[in-house]
Amino acid sequence: MGKAGGFLEYPRVGPTYRAVAERTRDYREFINPLSDEELRQQGARCMGCGVPFCHSLGCPLNNVIPNWTELVYRGRWQEAYEQLELTNNFPEITGRVCPAPCEAACTLAVNSSAVTINHIERSIIERAFEQGWVVPRPPDAESGKRVAIIGSGPSGLAAAQQLRRRGHSVVVFEKGDKVGGLLRYGIPDFKLEKRVIDRRCDQMKQEGVLFETHVNVGTDISAHELKTTFDAVILTMGAGAPRELPVPGRELVGVHLAMDYLTQSNKFVAGLNKPEEMIWAGNKTVLVIGGGDTGSDCVGTAIRQGAGKVYQYEILPKPPAWDKSFNPQWPDWPRTLRSSSSHEEGCEREWSIQTRAFTGNDGAVQQGHFVRVDWKEIPGSKQLRMSEIPGTEFSLDVDLVFLAMGFLHVEHLPLLNDLEVDLDERGNIKTDGNYATSAPGIFASGDAMTGASLVVRAIWNGREAAQACDAYLMHRKKS
Repeated sequence: MGKAGGFLEYPRVGPTYRAVAERTRDYREFINPLSDEELRQQGARCMGCGVPFCHSLGCPLNNVIPNWTELVYRGRWQEAYEQLELTNNFPEITGRVCPAPCEAACTLAVNSSAVTINHIERSIIERAFEQGWVVPRPPDAESGKRVAIIGSGPSGLAAAQQLRRRGHSVVVFEKGDKVGGLLRYGIPDFKLEKRVIDRRCDQMKQEGVLFETHVNVGTDISAHELKTTFDAVILTMGAGAPRELPVPGRELVGVHLAMDYLTQSNKFVAGLNKPEEMIWAGNKTVLVIGGGDTGSDCVGTAIRQGAGKVYQYEILPKPPAWDKSFNPQWPDWPRTLRSSSSHEEGCEREWSIQTRAFTGNDGAVQQGHFVRVDWKEIPGSKQLRMSEIPGTEFSLDVDLVFLAMGFLHVEHLPLLNDLEVDLDERGNIKTDGNYATSAPGIFASGDAMTGASLVVRAIWNGREAAQACDAYLMHRKKS
């Protein structure tokens, strides 16, 4: 454990942010990290529980959190990194964008403040990079087997690194111009600067992973070529099919899918396009429909582009407010009202609002039309039923609308048919419970298999799929 009674001696302290007026003038990350002494004290708060729910229930990766929090408390940073690396390929990513279900499950959260796990994780890996502890780990021997990874998001990258370290030749195919998938073009730089992805990919290249960008698998490379060139294939394309909003006026100029907007913005930050060539929110009234992380990212991006006013509407009811430090649903994830850093930068949020239509002039959106709804529990069921509230119709003048209502499933590309891969009832790639699809030698992992989920879960899936693929490669019968 950390320090005996440390949780009684030290209060929870988290990192601070750069001031709103400063950080909204750029796209850089804005967390002010804790000092070494503050981190040591936060590590001291870990109780070393007999049953560490942070590790066993809260973390999909099963990170051995009590081990590395204690090592930080004792100042043994390199050992802390070695413990962190055992279970997580990319703690620099989870330490930035993971919502930290581990903290919700921390035993201290029963009636107090959880250990500052997420920031300790980020601090460990950043120190490891600074000190040169993160080094390439190429395999000792080559297996002679070749594996293709389709998609370079967190699941694909994790699978690629694990398989390469087992001695397999690994090629990662990415249809975009750079590696990273939604990590690169879906998450804004103010949450995840792209240098973080680049330095990890540099390590993977030195380990021998090959990255092929600008490759649309299924078109540029056929399914037949994949099967004949590689001994196994792992499909990690993510859940790319967005949930649409089929209402009148959806086709008007100015109504966009959130990911189209975020991708263009991230490319702008990378210097790949100009405001006049893209969707730009400067001086405009912006409406974001959808209350999740993607919607929040649209809010923060629009504010940085100089939007005149930003609204965010959610069809679901407003979660209950909670201002206590402990978790009212411990050890489960609390279903309480949460505000992101983007919301704190200036956004008018409303819940229980259904969109009826958009109208405009000369083909461009000018107004959204809405109605307020009520949610009631269906008798004898925990499910909710929505009904419109008569007389609550209203309109809003808008210049831009971003649809951020989540993702349905993997895109149903011709490649899946060509590979003869079955889909499940939700439209995701169907697997046998051990990442194998209906097609021999073809595996699936991450959101392409589960539907949209957390980055931390995608990394876990990638590691597990790599293990299943490795077992297949090394134990299959010779033909």
